[in-house]
Amino acid sequence: MAKDRTEPEGNEELCTFSEQENGDCTVSTTVVGASGELAKKKIFPALFSLYYEDFLPKNFVVFGYARTKMSDDELRNMIRETLTCRIDTRLIDARICRENCQDKNHKMDEFLKRCFYHSGQYNSEEHFVELDSKLKEKEAGKVAHRLFYLSIPPNIFVDVVRCVSLKAPSIKGRTRVIVEKPFGVDSESAEKLTRGLKQYLAEDQIYRIDHYLGKELVENLLVLRFSNLVFEPLWSRNYIRNVQLIFSEDSGTEGHGRHFDNYGIIRDKMQNHLLQILALFAMEAPLSLDAEDARNEKVKVLKSMRPLKLEDTVVGQYKGHSKGDKSYPSYTDDPTIPNDSLTPTFAAVAFFIDNARWDGVPFLMKAGKALHTRRAEIRVQFRHVPGNLYERKLGTDLDKTTNELVLRVQPDEAIYLNINNKVPGLGMKLDRTDLNLLYQTRYPREKADAYERLLLDAIEGEGRFFVRSDELDAAWALVTPLLKELEEKKVVPELYPYGSRGPVGAHHLAAKHNVRWGDLSGDDS
Repeated sequence: MAKDRTEPEGNEELCTFSEQENGDCTVSTTVVGASGELAKKKIFPALFSLYYEDFLPKNFVVFGYARTKMSDDELRNMIRETLTCRIDTRLIDARICRENCQDKNHKMDEFLKRCFYHSGQYNSEEHFVELDSKLKEKEAGKVAHRLFYLSIPPNIFVDVVRCVSLKAPSIKGRTRVIVEKPFGVDSESAEKLTRGLKQYLAEDQIYRIDHYLGKELVENLLVLRFSNLVFEPLWSRNYIRNVQLIFSEDSGTEGHGRHFDNYGIIRDKMQNHLLQILALFAMEAPLSLDAEDARNEKVKVLKSMRPLKLEDTVVGQYKGHSKGDKSYPSYTDDPTIPNDSLTPTFAAVAFFIDNARWDGVPFLMKAGKALHTRRAEIRVQFRHVPGNLYERKLGTDLDKTTNELVLRVQPDEAIYLNINNKVPGLGMKLDRTDLNLLYQTRYPREKADAYERLLLDAIEGEGRFFVRSDELDAAWALVTPLLKELEEKKVVPELYPYGSRGPVGAHHLAAKHNVRWGDLSGDDS
């Protein structure tokens, strides 16, 4: 099938400032799957926040598209129930708060006037012709750039993309499509999905969204590393002993057990969120901030990674237990999950990057559900000081006194560096303390949601924090053999109590590589 080549060349923004001022162009965003939870809780609120903060072009229109029968007013009422805006009430007095709330209500009404709905089947070209007609009516002859957000199951991505490409593309402007994970369940299914999308779209029209790449600390990772001279000389095997990527949730799979059981924690969190963060952390400096340059370096990291080994992997599954008067369910207590399910809700894996910068440095990754806390962070443990003059003052456990850089992605975003320091006084007593940048203290204004940032990037044509097809291929090529081995050998996950720190095997894996998990020290700074 030949692609529609009406797409302009280059990566310029959808609407330049002069076009916005003159009203010569418009941006049309269509949320496909508009009646779903993601659209209601994340996508529409993110679009409103962008409008509230004046980040959307002067001319824009928002359409919802789904199979559900709904009028424009019914869509607006649905959106109104979930709309929020980032008004910081901590630093403003009551008068300003009232004025802001009035402004919010005014802007909400103005935003909702730009929201419309069309009901149709996801595989119906006829219904997308009708959508195209409505879009053209609202675009009023201006140069129209169209963004389609596919908030739908991946098995109907290709049907929708076909209908969009053939019946509802922008004629004079750009057509871009955002697709939500999962992008397949292994290399084969991911390649099939990519082939299907590329029948109708060019690679630069496809925006594979991973909301974790829109997190404030993840975006700041490149700034921290490449704009601070103090870090670059240290960012290698010469000074870094190990790197840990830790993701934990304090809730189980209640409410979405059937869905999770088809994927497991490695597919759900490691193959995408954590592996993307690892690639950003370990990559070489790109030639520029251009999206392609940054993604080229990420691909090099992924292709340099050593094949994963089963003996460097621990999988677990949470079990029920009682604590006081409260009982916690096991994973298989969910009636939608088979009693004999071997799907892991926890995994710890040792990764290695075989290149000059990182040769021999273990990158330990662990992710799990129903753990003792909610946390996502990167921990960089540096090597011990050779010939340390204060070794006797530090005690015998040097691991507890190693310098450690921590980037906490959530909750309470922070960057802190653990150092050894003299306790004030006449004696020579050393203490481990930290140099701390706590975001909510330094930057008290409420931060943008990840979906806001990534939607704005897609509108502006910035693809740096979206996943390119060769990145996706490289990530699945690394993880798929391990997944197949786990499934073919029917590896039984180690049980761990709901609300615990995870299976004991994770500690043995860390010890095997001479590593102590940094989140076990009780130092949550």
